[in-house]
Amino acid sequence: MNNLSQLLHQIDDKQQLINRNRPLDQQQVRNLKEYFKIGLTYASNALEGSTLTESETKVVIEDGVTIGGKSLRDHLEAIGHARAFDFMWELAKRQEVTEADIVKLHLLCFRPSEGEVAGQYRSVNVIITGSQYNDRLSAHETVASDMSDLIKESKLRQDQLHPVEYAAWLHRAFIIIHPFADGNGRVARLLLNHALISRGYPPVIISPAFKNEYISALEQSHERPQVFTEYIAEQVLEAQKDYIRLLRLS
Repeated sequence: MNNLSQLLHQIDDKQQLINRNRPLDQQQVRNLKEYFKIGLTYASNALEGSTLTESETKVVIEDGVTIGGKSLRDHLEAIGHARAFDFMWELAKRQEVTEADIVKLHLLCFRPSEGEVAGQYRSVNVIITGSQYNDRLSAHETVASDMSDLIKESKLRQDQLHPVEYAAWLHRAFIIIHPFADGNGRVARLLLNHALISRGYPPVIISPAFKNEYISALEQSHERPQVFTEYIAEQVLEAQKDYIRLLRLS
């Protein structure tokens, strides 16, 4: 077996253990939701430059307290991402995602801080700093049609791919379109987690400590898509191990 096949085999074994211990009681579900909401909000925003720590993120979201010396933008993006996470969690009751769902995720993430651009496709071309593949990104004139095509293709890919492969594909395909002027990474990670949670997998939280590896895998995937799929599979496997430890499953 190649590396991806080995990873998927390990993931399938871990998922069988997780599934055998279901259903969880409602209190466990609520606790897990809040745990993952804080972790994903902190990590996803930190990957994009937020200076809030995980504990500060928790205080901002749960207590509505402002942190001295931290920017208004950091506070608003924490609140916005938490709101988008709640929507994504509810959305995961179904496996399909629509274009309207994606637009709403962005709107919820950025309405407080980005004003009129929240929830709207970009009207200019964008450049990703440090990338050699900016010519692969959708031109602004084709964003709407490319997003429509993404949704159509996603319905086919769901049936063809392992759920983890599908989640990685969706993240990567969305990033290549880069439909919004800002916030594409955060929305991509929410879509990644919708694809996983809706199929019973625990959420993946990509630590800002591994930002370089994450960005490198995305960059390499322009030539070798399997690099990013393997990276996401590794993250899913670690997320499963954490989930099993957290709930003391056996």
